[in-house]
Amino acid sequence: MIIFFSGPGFNVKISVLKSKIHRASVTRTAPDYEGSITVDQKLLAASGICEYEKVLVADVNNGRRFETYCLSSPEEGLVCVNGAAARLVTEGDLIIIMAFALIKPKKAAGFRPKVLLVDSNNRPLAEKFEAEIVV
Repeated sequence: MIIFFSGPGFNVKISVLKSKIHRASVTRTAPDYEGSITVDQKLLAASGICEYEKVLVADVNNGRRFETYCLSSPEEGLVCVNGAAARLVTEGDLIIIMAFALIKPKKAAGFRPKVLLVDSNNRPLAEKFEAEIVV
């Protein structure tokens, strides 16, 4: 059940999944870098994730999750986890890179996030909306 708040003084927004790059392979780690995750600029553009946008990263192999921000790279297929977070992943791990947005609850019912599926070399396979993905 969804409860909608309305009336004077209510400007409630909820956080929803906006975009994700699904099952990308970590190609490099750089623990001595200041921080962030560096991603192929074409993957960011195709997924709708912006440079410097805050993201949640989930490692499929070990279950770890961390928040950071994205940097864009012209290097094709690059997914490099930097800084302290580099110690949470291993090269070759599959990760999910997720970005969120704040929207009004009434808009949530029809909202569908953009999902970018990639192959083992981080090349786009398909762009879908979450509701179309069947597991």
